[in-house]
Amino acid sequence: MRRADLEHVIGAAANATGEDEFVVIGSQAVLGPFPDAPAALLRSIEVDIYPRRDPGKSDVIDGALGDGSRFHETHGFYAHGVLPRDGQGTGVLAGSTGASGDSSEGGLTA
Repeated sequence: MRRADLEHVIGAAANATGEDEFVVIGSQAVLGPFPDAPAALLRSIEVDIYPRRDPGKSDVIDGALGDGSRFHETHGFYAHGVLPRDGQGTGVLAGSTGASGDSSEGGLTA
């Protein structure tokens, strides 16, 4: 997955949930601080993500953008709506413009 793909997921999640800030965890979180990460780190087609202010909307992300969804079939990658856990590993805060489906340039922070 490329940084542009991650940004597309964030924008689509914003459209689906009405939220504008998300936390990305797991392997694709590397794209926040390292947008040009080595190819070996970019093999996953899944983004683990939740809305920062309302993690309960993660199920909306799964339904609209999850494994086997139309989004997945169209783009070849998908979002897995997750819930935050105490002691969870690395995550990046991601902002989105929402309405256009594109995330804001530089909107990912470590």
